[in-house]
Amino acid sequence: MEIPWKAHAWRELESARARTLDMLAGLPEAELLRQHSPLMSPLVWDVAHVANYEEQWLLRALGGRSFTEPAFDAIYDAFLHPRRTRSQLPLLAPEDAFAYAARVRQAVREHLDTLPEDSPEPLLKDGFVFGMVAQHEQQHAETLAATLQLMTTWEYRPAARESPRPGAVPQHEVFIPGGPVRLGSDGPWAYDNERPAHTVDVPAFLLDAHPVTNGDYLVFVESGGYEDPRWWHPKGWDFIQSERLSHPLFWLPQGQHVWLRRRFGWIEPLPKDEPVQHVCWYEADAYARWAGKRLPTEAEWEKAAQGSDGTPREHPWGGARPTPLHANLGGDTWGPASVGAFARGRSADGVWGLLGDVWEWTASDFSGYAGFRAFPYREYSEVFFGADYKVLRGGAWASAPVAVRNSFRNWDFPIRRQIFAGFRCARSVK
Repeated sequence: MEIPWKAHAWRELESARARTLDMLAGLPEAELLRQHSPLMSPLVWDVAHVANYEEQWLLRALGGRSFTEPAFDAIYDAFLHPRRTRSQLPLLAPEDAFAYAARVRQAVREHLDTLPEDSPEPLLKDGFVFGMVAQHEQQHAETLAATLQLMTTWEYRPAARESPRPGAVPQHEVFIPGGPVRLGSDGPWAYDNERPAHTVDVPAFLLDAHPVTNGDYLVFVESGGYEDPRWWHPKGWDFIQSERLSHPLFWLPQGQHVWLRRRFGWIEPLPKDEPVQHVCWYEADAYARWAGKRLPTEAEWEKAAQGSDGTPREHPWGGARPTPLHANLGGDTWGPASVGAFARGRSADGVWGLLGDVWEWTASDFSGYAGFRAFPYREYSEVFFGADYKVLRGGAWASAPVAVRNSFRNWDFPIRRQIFAGFRCARSVK
């Protein structure tokens, strides 16, 4: 039985807030205010930003009360202020930011009770705007995790939930038959860039059963992959040369064939059976070329997630909500699991790990589907359309179940490495 949207929305809002508070509990005020990287905001900016977003969309836009003035909105407007400049703004102190978030949430709780369960208003239909805000806060929780990983001034060492033991499932290629596939979603909480659902024809192809692992990628590194321009997109070659890159972010070479990695407060041996993460699109593309393969298009990726039998599926395994038995999601493992750990999460065609663990780079530029309409604001998707951004699919260990599905589309610059991104390879069938 479907849960009424109000109960579902409140549960997701509270789950997101509990995660945010838990992640930041115990951090000194100086660390919350500090800009740990020019790539990321001060942690306290994100706290007030998600509260301000909630105030704008769940109170003001729905006829509720307002706590702040437009000038305050501007401080927490992601489009007015690049991340590298946000520490220079007159930000709320941490205590005030958390208090503001709590006041907004209490007002939302009270206002939610006054809203109709059924409404033709697009923002309220099936609770769309509440789902948008819950997903937004969970996406910022993932951003907080990326900031905490970049932190070097404080040892952030969270307690991690243990991942299930993997089965013995070696890497292999899965044949995905050609034919039509329904891409996108018209689901109640789908974002505008997932809409409208539509059918396209995808030729047959081969797809790796698992994401590329650290062990796989290490062979590329140690065989001189970063020293050979044959494998690199010209812009990628320029990037790794200018940045003097020779391995994924957070890997720590210790001498011949000995590698460690830094994962939050831990320094640990590089686990060879986990999906590689913190690689940019250019690194993924170079590895695929070196391996005699390529990155899948996002249509191929979604076809693999849907399954080749033509049955529409919200997740690779079907319509059931993700659980810890299906995929590594939710952020409490603080890293990827070993490949082959989630047999219940396999697709209908036998592809493993399509949701969770690492975002997967695709070959596709970010653009709107035919019939795209911006809703409820252009700045969520439309302003990013174009060749500057590459699409990622699938979600990572730090992504929340509410914000992952077969149709969900993420995007970023092809040079980004701090995100929890990896990849798997594909091959065309001749």
